[in-house]
Amino acid sequence: MAKNKSRGFTLIEWMIVVVIVAILAAIAYPSYRNQVINGNRAAAESYLMALATRQEQYMLDARSYATTVGAGELNFPAPPEVANHYQAVVITLGAAPPTFTLTATPIPGDMQASDGALWIKSDGSKSPNWK
Repeated sequence: MAKNKSRGFTLIEWMIVVVIVAILAAIAYPSYRNQVINGNRAAAESYLMALATRQEQYMLDARSYATTVGAGELNFPAPPEVANHYQAVVITLGAAPPTFTLTATPIPGDMQASDGALWIKSDGSKSPNWK
């Protein structure tokens, strides 16, 4: 008589697979998170550059820099990928000669919080954490 062999995986084999998957996830997740943070920062930097360009155009048209970003003078609200991770962009104006500083501050507690504030000035200088 032939014995009926059961087929399938044993508990030990399943546990080995679970451990391997956990190790791979522990290695991959930090890299994934860093890439997401870099992508969010790049989106904010791109937005600030576009906003600085609009400020310069506004200066040519109105002979002063705009004071509002959203529905005001520039009418250039932040896209969702920036608005979800950074507080509203703040425009700081200088008196003589006219200057501006655009600042995007990460939302406290968000993954971007460790990234620090991003800023760009009318003279083209940028925050040290600008990549």
